[in-house]
Amino acid sequence: MSTALPEWLYPGPPGGWTADMLDHLPPDAPRHVELIDGSLLLRPPQTGFHMLTIQLFENHLEPPPHLAVVREMTMTLGPRQRPEPDVMLVDRMTIKNDTTSLRPEDVHLVIEVVSAESIDRDRTTKPIKYSNAGIQHFWRVEKDNGSPVVYTFELEPAVMAYVPTGIHHKRLQTSIGFDVDIDLHLTWPPS
Repeated sequence: MSTALPEWLYPGPPGGWTADMLDHLPPDAPRHVELIDGSLLLRPPQTGFHMLTIQLFENHLEPPPHLAVVREMTMTLGPRQRPEPDVMLVDRMTIKNDTTSLRPEDVHLVIEVVSAESIDRDRTTKPIKYSNAGIQHFWRVEKDNGSPVVYTFELEPAVMAYVPTGIHHKRLQTSIGFDVDIDLHLTWPPS
């Protein structure tokens, strides 16, 4: 069985999509749409691992009061770049009722949970875009034997590139301007 693409999606606007166009997609558009290099990326249904890992960070990342944990919200990096990280740590004052996308200067940490369809983007494409935008911290989460492994990175400002700061199995202990200590065991229901 094949499904026809909606008319609004294909072939797309001349010259490609722009970040501001995402706020004007039709009501029948998928909920989670990213813009990478002017191309729309429609996210497939997530796995249980992906959902539980996002909830783990959402529930157990305990930032200071001026920061907030947000999930699955876009960030505008440029006219043709509007990725939707799985989790971000952002300046609390930037979240308003009508906010649809964040600015990179308001983002302290980006977390991407790798799925089968996002391996190349989460390992290569997105980290380069995030570091070029000056985002201080990036964590990539991969599945190893059903458990999350967190690869942590910090921006090296002289070259605007991420350098690895650790690989975390079972427990994530690090500092990103405040101490982080998270048990990485996934449980259902999430606590």
